[in-house]
Amino acid sequence: MRAEVVTFGEIMLRLCPEGYERIVQAQSFGATYAGSEASVAVDLCCLGVPARFVSKVPCNPVGQAAVNALRRYGVGTQGMVRGGERLGIYFAERGMGMRAGQVVYDRANSAMAQASPADFDWDSLLDGAAWLHFSGITPALGGQTPRICEDACRAAHARGIPVSIDVNFRRKLWEPQRAGEVLSRLLPGARLVFCGTQEMEELFGIACEEGAPSERAFAEGAARLCKKFGVGAVATTLREGSRAQENMLAGLLFDGAQCHVSREYDVCIVDRLGGGDAYAAGLICSLLKGETPARAVEFAAAAACLKHTCDGDFMQVTAQEVAALADGAGGGRVRR
Repeated sequence: MRAEVVTFGEIMLRLCPEGYERIVQAQSFGATYAGSEASVAVDLCCLGVPARFVSKVPCNPVGQAAVNALRRYGVGTQGMVRGGERLGIYFAERGMGMRAGQVVYDRANSAMAQASPADFDWDSLLDGAAWLHFSGITPALGGQTPRICEDACRAAHARGIPVSIDVNFRRKLWEPQRAGEVLSRLLPGARLVFCGTQEMEELFGIACEEGAPSERAFAEGAARLCKKFGVGAVATTLREGSRAQENMLAGLLFDGAQCHVSREYDVCIVDRLGGGDAYAAGLICSLLKGETPARAVEFAAAAACLKHTCDGDFMQVTAQEVAALADGAGGGRVRR
C-alpha cells in the first residue's frame, strides 16, 4: 500500500451568496463542499501527495455529494463512515474593503458531531499512513469527538506515525478554557502544531511579548509550547492588512531550535477561506519530502498565497506553480 497522509475531520456544505452580496440580501447561494481537514487532503493531492480523508457523513445524496467532491481530486474516501442525521452547513459571506467577511454555522447534530469511537478502527485506518493530521475544529464539535481524536493520536504514536494538529480555535464552537483542556491532551508528542501567539496565550497560558504578533513573539511562544507539550515544531502565518481583498502574508516555522521566516507576499484575495489549510498542506508536503525547514516554510507560504487567488476552500494549483512562486517567479504574467 502506498504511504498516504490521513486527515480526520468534518466536511460540510458551503453556501455562498453571489459575488459580494450579504447573506441577508442573497436570493441564491452557490454550493461547494469544504472543511479544514478535507481541504488539507485535497490540497495535498493537488501537490502530488497521496491523501485519505476520514469522517462521518449521512447516508443520503448530500453526504454522497460531499464524498464525490473529494474523489474528484483523488482523495481516498475508503475511511468515510456513513450514518448520522445530517451534513453540517456553513454560510460564507465575502468581505469587501473595510467590511470583513463572515461565517455562519448550521452544524448542530451533524453526522460527525454524533460520531462515536466505535465508528473508527484506527489500526485499519492508519494502515499504510505516513502522517496523521487534524485540527482543533474536530474535537470542538463536542460529543465523543475529543475521545476519538485521542484514540487517533494514540494509535498514530504507537505506530510511529507523525501527527500534526492545527489548533484552529473557533470561538463560535467552544470556549477557550474547554479548548485548552482538550487540546492539552492532544498536543503531547505531535510532530507539528499550527498555533498563533494569541492562541498560545488564551488556550495554553503561554504569554508572549505584548503588542502586535511578531517573529520574535512567535519564536518565544513556540519554544515554550514545544517544551510544555514535547512538540517537534510549531508553525503559523503573519497577516497584516486593513482591506478584505489585500493582505500582507508570511509564514513562520519554529523547528525546535530556531525560527524560519518566509518572504512576505502582497496577496490579492479572491477567497480567503482555506488559506491556512493550504499552508498546512504545503508544510506537510515539504517535511515528508525531507526539505529543510527554511525551504519548507517558503513552499508553504507560497501555497497559502496562491490559494487566496482561488475561489472555494480548495487550492486549485500544482506543486510546480507553488515551487515557482517560492523561487521568486511571481508577477502574474500570462504563461504562453
